[in-house]
Amino acid sequence: MKRRFPLLALMLSPLIIVGGLVMLARGTGIVGHGAGYVARVELPREASQIGLPEVEGDTDLPLVVIDAGHGGHDPGASARGYVEKDLVLGLAKTLRTELEARNIARVALTRDDDTYLLHTERYRIAQRLGADLFLSLHADSAGAQGEVAGASIYTLSPEASSRAAALFAQRENASDVLGGVDLSQQDEQVSDILVELSQRLTQGQSREFAALIEREGEGAIQFHPQARRSAWLAVLRAPDVPSVLYESGFISNEEDAMRLASEEGKEAFAGVMARAIRAYFVRQDDN
Repeated sequence: MKRRFPLLALMLSPLIIVGGLVMLARGTGIVGHGAGYVARVELPREASQIGLPEVEGDTDLPLVVIDAGHGGHDPGASARGYVEKDLVLGLAKTLRTELEARNIARVALTRDDDTYLLHTERYRIAQRLGADLFLSLHADSAGAQGEVAGASIYTLSPEASSRAAALFAQRENASDVLGGVDLSQQDEQVSDILVELSQRLTQGQSREFAALIEREGEGAIQFHPQARRSAWLAVLRAPDVPSVLYESGFISNEEDAMRLASEEGKEAFAGVMARAIRAYFVRQDDN
């Protein structure tokens, strides 16, 4: 009996060690159920492999590409049970319906389901479709500062208009980074200098559209005290398509969250944005 015990212990020791490692891994989130699962994401695709959405309507009408931010493994901001990727998709679909019903423009959505896209994939969809306008929709969270509320309108600029704008751009641009790995790895086709020169041609149009959103939203949408902002936002980098990012509100604020989630709130947003888009294209025709 005494001889069997050391032999049995020797035979069982590998199993004990393996079992201990498994339990340790589960405790640290390496394997097992729950929050420790490894995230699986779709790797970046070649530009030619990005699926283009269907575009219907009169080809004489201008084309607006609406980008619902985040998606897939990237939920965006969350608060009060609301998730940014879901709220902005609802806004995008409501605006598409409004624009098509009023025959203002043809519309394409970068995503119409819970799909993850890189920033470059989003604006390249607009470029490949020959879009006349690109609108990226987002919502924010101020954490415990529930009193922070209101919509903001961002245009592209190499320098942020404020510290808040810089921090927002840093968060949004980082959504293409997972586990320290930049998923947007790509070979630049042209130098940053040439890109910047090209972007200057459309930045004026982008600022004009942003001003129209603010004008049409007066009295209908609550704007943040600093409604017009600018920052180096990756999703706005298309050098040949006027582009605006619309921060629809703070889901950490109860009133903002309820507005963005309600049918009345979505329709009010769509009405304001449709008027701004129509006014923008009328001005472009006049020019």
